[in-house]
Amino acid sequence: MTEQSERADRFLELHHRERPLLLPNPWDRGSAVLLASLGFSALATTSSGFAATLGRPDGSVTRQEAIAHAAQIVQATDLPVTADLENGFADDPAGVAETVRLAAEVGLAGCSVEDFTGHQEEPIYDTGLATARVEAAAEAAHRGPARLVLTARAENHLYGRPDLADTIGRLQAYQQAGADVLYAPGLTRLEDISQVVGSVDRPVNVLARPGVPTVAELAEVGARRVSVGGGFAFAALGAVVEAARELLEDGTYTFWQRAAVGAASARSAFTG
Repeated sequence: MTEQSERADRFLELHHRERPLLLPNPWDRGSAVLLASLGFSALATTSSGFAATLGRPDGSVTRQEAIAHAAQIVQATDLPVTADLENGFADDPAGVAETVRLAAEVGLAGCSVEDFTGHQEEPIYDTGLATARVEAAAEAAHRGPARLVLTARAENHLYGRPDLADTIGRLQAYQQAGADVLYAPGLTRLEDISQVVGSVDRPVNVLARPGVPTVAELAEVGARRVSVGGGFAFAALGAVVEAARELLEDGTYTFWQRAAVGAASARSAFTG
């Protein structure tokens, strides 16, 4: 068994433990090393967090850039890493499959593909096409020399389509198409999350965001994974904004209190 296969097997097994897998999303190599040092069991890339490091909005990263970024995160740690591949950087199933194939080549343990089109006027792919895209992604993820854990994402609730029945129907279709993990980011009500979990036979990921129940509550209804998306990346940027405003507007330096915590943690992570 290759090192990549071992990581993929370990990553999938982490979805079947008593407690949900807490999956932080580093945005660069340094944050990956730091988060790994804090005791997490796996990592995930974040499309929005990575785009921010380039001074761009989410959705503006190319496939080549995303794969190269994922490779850097993989190389930074021994933990399993799954990559946010947005919509697979293609509309057609063959293009999505090619993206997954490229992802497998850089040592990832998993990847996710979403059904957001990238076009605000028609944000979600037709269910038939979306399912065919997941099927092609699953074929590429499971049949090549390196097996990936495939997460299929139903994006309705992030793009103004709060149709729970349609979201569940899509996740069920994606399960049948071969997805290993299912994910409907944007759900906040515990009863909705519980209904999703009870409607599928695959581990369900929940996006941690304001209004979402606690990890303990999510565990009670059977959620198996909790990720933060760009949350940590933008929390870090928020701290920079606060520090910069303090210096500009107040001329004081209390931001060093938080900086000292970061500096000590970085020294420990980078030299340990």
